[in-house]
Amino acid sequence: MPVTIACLHTADSNAPLFDAAAAALPGGALRLTHKVRADLLREPTPEVLEEAAAVLRELARHADAVLLTCSTIGAAADLARDAPRPVLRADGALAEAATRAGGRVHVLYAAPTTREPTRLIFEAAAAITGAEISLHLVAEAWPLFMAGETDAYYARIAAAAEGLEGRVVLAQASMAPAAALMQGAPPLTVPGIGVMAAARAAVQARKSR
Repeated sequence: MPVTIACLHTADSNAPLFDAAAAALPGGALRLTHKVRADLLREPTPEVLEEAAAVLRELARHADAVLLTCSTIGAAADLARDAPRPVLRADGALAEAATRAGGRVHVLYAAPTTREPTRLIFEAAAAITGAEISLHLVAEAWPLFMAGETDAYYARIAAAAEGLEGRVVLAQASMAPAAALMQGAPPLTVPGIGVMAAARAAVQARKSR
């Protein structure tokens, strides 16, 4: 029986990115389901976070693990720790992977609302390993994404990464396709790392049942 991971997105376009990441994993025994709540992509007030947490708890009733893919409302995963199955924030897995080896880590983000959640999760991970975090807003990128001009969005992200020395991280799931346009070592992206972390958590949860 395949492992099932339920994903909560705030943009329809993110679902195929996670499907592709799951398909790239060996074994083929991983199934993703997708719930899209675009209305949750707003300022992460306590009310918004609790609303998102309620959705995560419900998804956990029908999956082996749940993956919250939106960094803006990432803190909702912490509120949903009482869910019956593991609930992970994809950017949390990304932050852990990016900082594991220490050193300089450049974290690129595009949506202004995600700055503070991104800063907090990456600084918490860096405090464990001694990594040095630099946050970079990709200027004028988010309006391009919201307007559906994705090619221009990816190009602006790739341009913002030029010349950065150290590990480069694309902190939002929507940014992942920009990796194909970037020179040098490939950046770390949310979908691949998030799916792997959720798959591990799902398998461990099954073993403990």
